[in-house]
Amino acid sequence: MPAVVRGGRRQGPGASAGGRGAAGPIPRGKLAATSGAAALGRLDLPPRAVAAALAAGVAVLALVLATGARAERIGASLNRAVDQGAIGLGLTLKRVHIVGASEEATPAIRRALNLRAGQAITTLDLTRLRADLGAVGWVKDARVIRLLPDTLVVEVTEHDRLAVWQMAGRAAVIDGSGTIIEGADPGRYPGLPLVVGAGAEQAAADILPLVRQRPRLMGRVDALVRVDERRWDLRLRDGSLIQLPASNQEAALIQLDALDQRERLLDLGFARVDLRTPEAVAVRPATPSLAPASLQGTA
Repeated sequence: MPAVVRGGRRQGPGASAGGRGAAGPIPRGKLAATSGAAALGRLDLPPRAVAAALAAGVAVLALVLATGARAERIGASLNRAVDQGAIGLGLTLKRVHIVGASEEATPAIRRALNLRAGQAITTLDLTRLRADLGAVGWVKDARVIRLLPDTLVVEVTEHDRLAVWQMAGRAAVIDGSGTIIEGADPGRYPGLPLVVGAGAEQAAADILPLVRQRPRLMGRVDALVRVDERRWDLRLRDGSLIQLPASNQEAALIQLDALDQRERLLDLGFARVDLRTPEAVAVRPATPSLAPASLQGTA
């Protein structure tokens, strides 16, 4: 049976999984990343700015045509002209609102966006930005919204945190599908259940709801250990072991409920409860000198 060792550093209750950035002015050369909804700004431009932007676009196009540039060079120059025109109109990126991202995931999301203050907001490729966000381990889905004249809203849906999976001495945070959340520090989630062994990450979503329905049991579980990729052992905090069958796990837990209600088994303590045989529940007392009790036909 694999050893059960919690990996990673732990943090106290102050570690938040839903932190948000604070809005504020944008420093020169940096982009302010904030959270919350943004209001649509008002576009108020002097005639001189409009004329300058149009003149810049016409001049660039005339220069490219005069030098006999190829189509791709013309396209690149037009893109630059559009950027300059947008900047002349005041359509520059000043702030980004990130909504739905946890405190731990926000730095990776900012790096993936790779935006800078002052770039033209009208030519941002929102499809590419969404794809870049999808490559971040935390992000399950994302939506990018452009609010003229200067704001980008990024709405993020993160993967749920189901459990910490330990395998071969390494620990990782997994979601409900068993996928490892890249970048998540297991030490920041001491409240998540620990599942151990090969195949435990894929089977965790089936067993955990059954155990959570029994608060008296869940509060005593230290780890759920996958055995031979077919069944579970529940290792309790006091060292006791509950052996579940490969199938009909809920029926076995109902048997355990009945035994606990009648004998207060979870309070009295035991070395092992074997629920692998439906016809009998074998209980080994905590005192080694005592023979295991066999409860035939326990309901």
